[in-house]
Amino acid sequence: MTRVILLFVPLANPACSPITDTLISDNTKHASDTMTEEYSDIPLFMEQMAESIRKSTAGLDKTQTSAFFQRMLAAKRVYVAGAGRSGLIARAFAMRLLHLGFDVYVVGETVTPALQPGDTLVVFSGSGETHSMATFCSTVSDLGGSVCLITASPDSTMSRIADCVVNLGDLTGYYRGDTSTFEVRQMTGQYRSVASAFAPLGTLFETLALVFSDAVISALMEAKKEGAPELKGRLTNME
Repeated sequence: MTRVILLFVPLANPACSPITDTLISDNTKHASDTMTEEYSDIPLFMEQMAESIRKSTAGLDKTQTSAFFQRMLAAKRVYVAGAGRSGLIARAFAMRLLHLGFDVYVVGETVTPALQPGDTLVVFSGSGETHSMATFCSTVSDLGGSVCLITASPDSTMSRIADCVVNLGDLTGYYRGDTSTFEVRQMTGQYRSVASAFAPLGTLFETLALVFSDAVISALMEAKKEGAPELKGRLTNME
């Protein structure tokens, strides 16, 4: 039989005990070192992002990307939209289109004119289900405009409305409803799941959308035979 003996040693002031302070200090230091070594490898996450971009690029449907490119070239006027971080990507795309000489507007701005038949709406939405964006798509379609969707969900509500869909893929499974939690990973032995910390929520889609839209700009520059000097000439000059 194993016996366990507990020894209680009274201290006048435990909070000021040098032994206690030393132990806490040492343990804290070791824990901090472990956290720093294990979780702060930022270049690793950058490498994983670059690899994810490569994988997603390899999986792109060239028919979809070509169709989007042709619609951009033929567009009378271009409107862009997106919610949250996707909205920031849409604005970045609009800025570069402006620098390329396109007649481009951001949906929701006070200076955005009425959409006319022949105009094109480009929506960035990973889920393809954002209510406000779906409403925009439906309205533009009713008005006789074209809808282009950049998404990670090709079977979404917006995908069914859009005339042109570019599926950037969903490597992390975020838009497929991946419900894996930290607790589950702990129980299954995945104590450090890089996937859970890497590109959380819609980060991967948003990064891919930015890279894709910038690649489209490069292709449009070649097609329109415009270089950096021409784009620079359209930069704001009031700052």
